[in-house]
Amino acid sequence: MRRQGKLEYGCQAAPLRTCVGCRVRTAKSELLRLVVVEGVVIPDPGGRLPGRGASLHPSPRCLELAERRRAFSRAFRAQGSLDLSALRAHLEGLDVG
Repeated sequence: MRRQGKLEYGCQAAPLRTCVGCRVRTAKSELLRLVVVEGVVIPDPGGRLPGRGASLHPSPRCLELAERRRAFSRAFRAQGSLDLSALRAHLEGLDVG
């Protein structure tokens, strides 16, 4: 029987997270963690930055969906708009490489 909130990967259970863009639940290791620092959404690939985090598939499509749904302000419980330029630059760098 599977534990609730875990996804079996081989013999080990992996924690689940939901992408704020497409709303698909998947393993934490497949998603990019994001945090807000002074109103700017910063990618946190190492998962070490302090603060409330949100998860996103590292794809421009999920970023576009999250923007359209205004998911970042809800996920971070932030008032007003957030700057996504650092996140966009990070995702564009992943596409090139």
